[in-house]
Amino acid sequence: MTVADPAESFTAARARPYADHSAPGILPDHWIREQSLRNGMIEPFVERQVRDSENGKIISYGLSSYGYDARVADEFMVFTNIDNAIVDPKNFSKDSFVEKKTDICIIPPNSFVLARTVEYFRIPRDVLVICLGKSTYARCGLIVNVTPLEPGWEGHVTLEISNTTPLPAKVYANEGVAQFLFFKGSSSCEVTYADRSGKYMGQRGVTLPRT
Repeated sequence: MTVADPAESFTAARARPYADHSAPGILPDHWIREQSLRNGMIEPFVERQVRDSENGKIISYGLSSYGYDARVADEFMVFTNIDNAIVDPKNFSKDSFVEKKTDICIIPPNSFVLARTVEYFRIPRDVLVICLGKSTYARCGLIVNVTPLEPGWEGHVTLEISNTTPLPAKVYANEGVAQFLFFKGSSSCEVTYADRSGKYMGQRGVTLPRT
């Protein structure tokens, strides 16, 4: 009787993508690729991790094993407290921000900017997406916050990037800023974000708070 080489069996199994996406859980690279290329789930879509440019090293972006690293666009709204004494989420004025279009955004100490992803997302009705900031920024005291992308939602993702340090900090446009993880539910939800006409549906550009 021929005994299979365990190392060879493991290599062969690892090389075969797991094609059953009916079970709930986190979704892999080939599912993200298929949904993006066939259904426009992520546009523009980059099929690999990009770590270099003609100008040298960059903060990586593109498809990863179980997620997608999105880029931050060159549109920023830098928070300023010149005209405001209180921050009110129900009445948040555009005058609280200075708009900038730049390749490198400087965030003041202990302040934040609003930005957006380069990518436009279209989320399937049985999928929820969680966003985590890139560790390169997190290790420098820059925190990226995004609420979950709900089933049926689509749009540019508005990013809140906080500088928790006592020094000015740089954010690089058109480079990686956050990783998006895709989770399939045990079944499709009854009501999607699109079904209830959510207030951030189809947003383009940097979008301020809405009530």
